[in-house]
Amino acid sequence: MNEEFIEPVPQIDELDEKILKLITKNARIPFLEVARECGVSGAAIHQRVQRLLNLGVVSGSEFIVNTQKLGYNTCAYMGIHLEKAKYHQQVVKALETIPEIVECHYATGSFAIFIKIQTKTNKHLKKIIDEQLQEIDGIASTETFISLEMMFKRQVPIK
Repeated sequence: MNEEFIEPVPQIDELDEKILKLITKNARIPFLEVARECGVSGAAIHQRVQRLLNLGVVSGSEFIVNTQKLGYNTCAYMGIHLEKAKYHQQVVKALETIPEIVECHYATGSFAIFIKIQTKTNKHLKKIIDEQLQEIDGIASTETFISLEMMFKRQVPIK
């Protein structure tokens, strides 16, 4: 790989690591509680978290929606073969217009693009495939994998 494309890894110390462990377990944890756990002032935690945000080590915070509680009971992954590799940007633009597609990856391997789709039912998924995905210029073929159950999901470990 060409080294000019490798982004430098920000320097983080043991305090940063401890902060990351705490805030990635619970994004709503009060900074004063993080400060108590780390043995430093609340202001120090605020400054450290701001530094981690500025470095791009962390970004924002979010609430995780339970898709099944909203009626989205089908989770599927789809591999997409392109007619030509040069079509990937136009295909991704078209995929972005379909709200049920919640992830999109430009990939190596058998598929040029790999997406995750959340739909209410298998019939809803079929409708998206038939009426939207198959109409996108540049897609040669697709292969769909329906998830039966998510066994776990996690972030990368902090040292």
